[in-house]
Amino acid sequence: MRSHLAGAVAVLALLNPIPAHAAPDKGATGYISTKAGPGRFPLVERGVAAPVVTSPEDYPGVLRVAGDLRSDIGAATGVTPAAEQSGRDPIIVGTIGRSALIDRMIAGGKLDTTGIAGKWETSIQQVVDHPLPGVRRAFVIAGSDQRGTIYGAYDVSRLIGVSPWHFWDDVPVPHADALYALPGRHSQGTPKVKYRGFFINDENPDTGTWAPAFFGPGKASGYPGGLNANYYAKVFETMLRLKANYLWPAVWGRAFAEDDPANHATAGYYGVVMGTSHEAPMMRGIEEWNRHPAGTGDWSFRRNPDAIKDYWRTGIERMRDQDIEGVVTLGMRGNGDVSLPDGDGIDLMDSIISSQRQILADEGMLGAPQVQTLYKEVQRYWDQGYRPPDDVTVVFCDDNWGNMRKLPDPSLPARSGGYGMYYHFDYVGDGRNYKWADTANLVNTWEQLHRSYTSGVDRLWVANVGDLKNEEEPTQFFLDYAWNPDAIPLDGINAWERRYAAQSFGQSLSAPIAEILSEYGVLQSRRKPELLNRRITVDPAKDLRTDPTAVVYDDQGNPFSLTDYGEMDRVVAEWTALADRATRLRARVPEAWQDAYFQMVFYQVKATANLYQLRRAEFTNIMYAAQGRAATNRLADEAEARFAEDQALNAHYNTALAGGKWKDWQLQPKIGYGNVARYGPNAPWQQPELNNVALPDEIYPYLKRIEVPSGASLGVALDGGDSSVLPEFSPWQAQNRQYIDVYNRGTTPFAYKITSPVPWVHVSAASGTVAEQIRAYVSVDWKRAPAGVTSVPLKVEGAGSTAVVRAPIRNPGITPRGYAEANGYVSIPATGFDQKTGSWRVLPGIGKTGDGIMPAGASPQASYKVTLTTTGPVRISALLAPRNGRLRYTIAVDGGTPQEVDAVAATGANDTTMNRQWARNTSDNVNVTTTTHEIARAGTHTITFQAVDPAVILQRLIVDTGGVKYSYLGPPTSRRF
Repeated sequence: MRSHLAGAVAVLALLNPIPAHAAPDKGATGYISTKAGPGRFPLVERGVAAPVVTSPEDYPGVLRVAGDLRSDIGAATGVTPAAEQSGRDPIIVGTIGRSALIDRMIAGGKLDTTGIAGKWETSIQQVVDHPLPGVRRAFVIAGSDQRGTIYGAYDVSRLIGVSPWHFWDDVPVPHADALYALPGRHSQGTPKVKYRGFFINDENPDTGTWAPAFFGPGKASGYPGGLNANYYAKVFETMLRLKANYLWPAVWGRAFAEDDPANHATAGYYGVVMGTSHEAPMMRGIEEWNRHPAGTGDWSFRRNPDAIKDYWRTGIERMRDQDIEGVVTLGMRGNGDVSLPDGDGIDLMDSIISSQRQILADEGMLGAPQVQTLYKEVQRYWDQGYRPPDDVTVVFCDDNWGNMRKLPDPSLPARSGGYGMYYHFDYVGDGRNYKWADTANLVNTWEQLHRSYTSGVDRLWVANVGDLKNEEEPTQFFLDYAWNPDAIPLDGINAWERRYAAQSFGQSLSAPIAEILSEYGVLQSRRKPELLNRRITVDPAKDLRTDPTAVVYDDQGNPFSLTDYGEMDRVVAEWTALADRATRLRARVPEAWQDAYFQMVFYQVKATANLYQLRRAEFTNIMYAAQGRAATNRLADEAEARFAEDQALNAHYNTALAGGKWKDWQLQPKIGYGNVARYGPNAPWQQPELNNVALPDEIYPYLKRIEVPSGASLGVALDGGDSSVLPEFSPWQAQNRQYIDVYNRGTTPFAYKITSPVPWVHVSAASGTVAEQIRAYVSVDWKRAPAGVTSVPLKVEGAGSTAVVRAPIRNPGITPRGYAEANGYVSIPATGFDQKTGSWRVLPGIGKTGDGIMPAGASPQASYKVTLTTTGPVRISALLAPRNGRLRYTIAVDGGTPQEVDAVAATGANDTTMNRQWARNTSDNVNVTTTTHEIARAGTHTITFQAVDPAVILQRLIVDTGGVKYSYLGPPTSRRF
């Protein structure tokens, strides 16, 4: 022990602990408080800070984190603790078995490490009286190992108000005049998942442009775009503040070990475990091979085996000689993150992994942790019976869109290496990249993490987080859940989100921020922003189960409907309302937190709402141009104004935010996808780029401008998009009022009128003057309308022309029960069942338009009452979450023979080949399958849905009695009687 600690002789009377019935401390967060009280240890009091002391023989990472703790306390209070004890009671930070200070307390019976010592990454925080000779009291942070101590110190930083995102999002530290540690023994427990981390990936253009400019260029000659140790130091610090321990470094044109010779040493200094991605075996990034190909130059184990094995050996030698703590990736994929050019036979993979294991044995590194990641086609080896050695961790993967592809078979014997998971919050590939903004729905993420963990996947979790920045919330959720799944039950997600908001913005703003972020996640997860100019349909003449060409992409199409169910307007209204809330809340955010709020909340909400407004104006402009509307050019102006707003938001990010710190960060295109003429054949999925450099964004498809002729010319357009017939009217309808657009094709205003031949059909704005266009709504007086089906002709007159619009009106003569048919459909939310057998779990907001239900036991059933006016064949579509594997359900009407459907097989989706049918399901974020049923009579019927497989998540049932029109979200929920 240091002599200056031993010489401290101040002795005070013991303080009584807080009684169990004491009132809660409003100034306390966890075990740290801003108020003095019995038994509390002053970290800072009356302008004086307790010194933060360590033993010099402790791990370098512990000595470093003690420095961060001093800085964090200084940032919170304005008083920075000393590193040397100077007569005041100290904060002692140390590792069991490594710190002489900690070990002496244990030996003297002053520090109880039961449940801590010998554990993985575990720590305690405790106020200890008379911990050492001459020391009156100390606040002790003790870890079971290096990272345990580091996590313990950073937990104190978290509780005094230092956000883990303080660097990446410029989050200030709230001021406190004083800080106290509460008495008692505090611990964050032992992590449930051993290795927890993320993958910096798809890092161009944002990180790839910003980081070399901010931190300096890479150190490898000829590769200035490399990421150096200054950059990775910030990543490592953030990881540790989030209690992560494992990193896959950036790979696209970057080589971690070469871009800065200090990179690996810096990881060791911070205490971070390094790995390499699924395509980069034996602790060498694939870019190292690209820079230094050997032998024939082929990345081929069959054609160039000696050079490949020498390359791998060098990676393991470096790991050993530099004492790199790492997890070794085994196996092999093709260069460029593609399948192997040598084929996919089991004998080849067995030969590859056997050779790698031999190299590990030769170099004395066979005991290093190892993984085989079953990414994309690599899973075939497992499916065909290949098993790596038992000590190798088998990492199952999602399908790049947040749906796990496989989980451990409980009938197989346990593996000593256990199982891991590779998950995505960012992706480059088919159906289209999503890189710009966070698109995660936390309920969906929770369900997949929960299913994985409870299936035995607990050895290693890694998530692709893109640039890290912009994916803060899902990254932290992923890591927090990996640390302790029991702390975040399904009904605890909202509370977690409030804690997430509070750590950066304080308690007073935590609830409204959490509510905004929660709704943002639900809305954003409906469809990736990059896909807002692709409509996907199915060619009915082709067999979707077997023919990928049955899936039709229109990359100049609006996925939302402009003409049916008021869909586009409803969606834009939701986004606009959310952006308005974010704007109002922004006015309450203190000035010092404005930059953080812009980055963590406002930008993604406002920019996405603006993007939806842009798309509505754009596609309306294109539709109007085809109709020759005089308003066409005004809509082009509106779209261009929305694009200018997008560019202004980006410009603020890139020039003014945080004093210019984030210069050229927000360069990621999101609007101009799909333009083959501009940037080539990869345009349907790849970001706008040429020569691997992102292009400036643009509006695509292109806007249209027309020459509006002089004079007046009548045009009529109808709700539903038909040229002459409105959607059917019903007293039971849930959709918006049917409308008639009367528009001008010329520049001269004209008078118009709309007349009904019957007094019980009313038209709002039935007459007037049209300059550009007016919208008239049609309604029915149901007390006067005749029973049965009637077709009412409405006459539209103006500019010397006449058009006749038919209004089909159905006034049923029966009493409805349950969800009632109207407009040719019944739309039923999954949670709207009347009866159930077995157990269902409700997943709030997981559906595109509401909650979903999933089995909480074996094969539960849900029954729904509906009233139908249509007889004969009807089609019932089940909308499921687009999970992989087997998704079987049965469905029956009125107790008839259930029809069984395998929703994956029926849609032809293949998550291994990632065919177009799979891309349709994931892009649309739903799996839709349809069965046909015969209805013999009008009246009330019962639909019974049964989940056969546990992965089935029902979002909605839609009964099509002949009137369902195209829409992305499906028709609105029917009225329930």
